[in-house]
Amino acid sequence: MTCALCDGTGWKSVDIDGVARVTRCDCVRETSTSRLLADARIPRRYQHCDFGTYVAYNEQLSKALQHARRLADGFPVVERGLFLLGPPGVGKTHLAVAVLRQVVMTRGARAIFYDTRDLLRVIRSTYDPVSRTAEMDVLRPVIEADLLVLDDLGAERTSEWVEETLNLIVNARYSERRVTIFTSNYEDRPDASDPDSLLFRIGLRMRSRLHEMCEFVDLDGADYRELPPNGGVDDLVVLWKMRGKPGRRALPSRSGGQARAQLTERDGKSDPGRGELKWTGGRAGS
Repeated sequence: MTCALCDGTGWKSVDIDGVARVTRCDCVRETSTSRLLADARIPRRYQHCDFGTYVAYNEQLSKALQHARRLADGFPVVERGLFLLGPPGVGKTHLAVAVLRQVVMTRGARAIFYDTRDLLRVIRSTYDPVSRTAEMDVLRPVIEADLLVLDDLGAERTSEWVEETLNLIVNARYSERRVTIFTSNYEDRPDASDPDSLLFRIGLRMRSRLHEMCEFVDLDGADYRELPPNGGVDDLVVLWKMRGKPGRRALPSRSGGQARAQLTERDGKSDPGRGELKWTGGRAGS
């Protein structure tokens, strides 16, 4: 449909101090923003995620939300990115996408989202002689994006090639001072022998670089995927408390089955009276 203001020209008439002038039409900016969001590769499951749909029901989640808002509001004049750590389902990806969406819509930034395993799969596919895509065709937008979200770091199977490829991306962005947001389910413990530690999964060299590039933020909460149907914020709090105090956690956390059963069945019957959770982005997951 042709824009009613500019009739498709991209320019609209304005009156400034009684003088008729022309300026760029709003539709140009809207079209550009839509294109940038499409190019950002946000998975369909997370495309609705923003700060308004994120529910912070404990202190750690509230602090994480504050860190994410501060980065989005200050972009691009920020010193460091973010590294969001926590168990599955607490909203790490939700916050990362919320930052990405805001900087695209308010700053016109070039941003890109990748699940780490998917990025490595795409890079490997370029080695296929049948493929007409070169490795740098994949790496260039990842390295040069104004903002990169690299989701679920550490989930990939470790190998020398994986380590070298990820170090190439991280070092290139570090050298150009480009902002990056990482998420991971693995705890940041200085124990290289523990397979559930971030250090074991990514190596000493990358961990050191990431601490310089990013502010590390821990999130603790319930796994939203464990909620019963029509579960609400109160149920999330119950699930979170039943998991126990923050501390060393098993990965992945799947202890919520019993808690979910107890929430669904109280005194032998379901409890539909709980407040329904108005959190469309809660399933943003890890």
